[in-house]
Amino acid sequence: MRVVRDTDSVLSDWQQQALRFEREIGTVVLGQERVIRLLTIATFARGHVLLEGDVGVGKTTLLRALANAIGGSFERIEGTIDLMPADLIYHAHLGEDGRPRIDPGPLLRQGEDLSVFFFNEINRARPQVHSLLLRLMAERSVSAFNRDYHFPHVQVFADRNRVEREETFELPAAARDRFLMEVQVAMPADEEARRALVFDTRFHNVDALLTEVRPGGLDPAALETVARAIQSGIRTSDTLESYTLALWEAIRAPSRFGITIDGVDMNRLVQGGASPRGMSYLIRAARVRAFLEGRDMVVPEDLRAVFPEVMAHRIFIDPVYELRREGLVGELITRVFERVPAP
Repeated sequence: MRVVRDTDSVLSDWQQQALRFEREIGTVVLGQERVIRLLTIATFARGHVLLEGDVGVGKTTLLRALANAIGGSFERIEGTIDLMPADLIYHAHLGEDGRPRIDPGPLLRQGEDLSVFFFNEINRARPQVHSLLLRLMAERSVSAFNRDYHFPHVQVFADRNRVEREETFELPAAARDRFLMEVQVAMPADEEARRALVFDTRFHNVDALLTEVRPGGLDPAALETVARAIQSGIRTSDTLESYTLALWEAIRAPSRFGITIDGVDMNRLVQGGASPRGMSYLIRAARVRAFLEGRDMVVPEDLRAVFPEVMAHRIFIDPVYELRREGLVGELITRVFERVPAP
């Protein structure tokens, strides 16, 4: 652990480490610069992330690269309809001698060194499993065998099956609110990146590819300290705070700001959400974005850069519009940015 000289000096050193961290991941994950930046922000904000995207776009590769670059230990579990909370805690089986054995499950296997925990297809798991995960995310601890296990550095990533609807269980609002961000992982827009992913054999063997990521570039324990330093060292002005509150009000009551969307009753559209906790998460992420850009103060561009991923899943709309949710919420955010003047 480096000797702390002053906040500005420490943050400057860590900014360079954070940018190297981004570059390390970018060497093996092509065409996902924005996603990598958002995951870097989440890492330094110490927030959990829900990933969304089609099958085969590289979500697992991205997370394995991120886990390698951070350091610490990585575990994953596959969501299935018969998965129970105990399956995360222990694994019961018969040993070679024919006697029953109980080994630690994916949550306990690495102990306090667990750094990244990936839950694949989380909406295939039952609500009981979601409840256990909610405690892990909120408190970084679970109870088992009459004691509490603590994971001081764990960061949870999950992805959701958006294609199949049978035998799936949507996450409750309380669980989704524990995710700092919901991030869309789409096909790369850059043609050269798509060409390389299909034809360059380097990207066909994921295990070999991930060996190119320099392991342990960040110390998970030190990340907790630098995250606190970012939040205390990156400032917000009175003007920026007023702008943030105006965005909040416009999201909650768009009709009062003259915001309209064709074919939508704006008095009915937004039913709730955008809570104080959600807004505090927004500022938390915006401070990290300012830090990565080399500034000691949050500016409106920092808010807008993270707003969709931090706030969209916290905006609850009327059930009649739910099937159009993704497009409507995206359009609502765009209209809010247009109607609320930036300082």
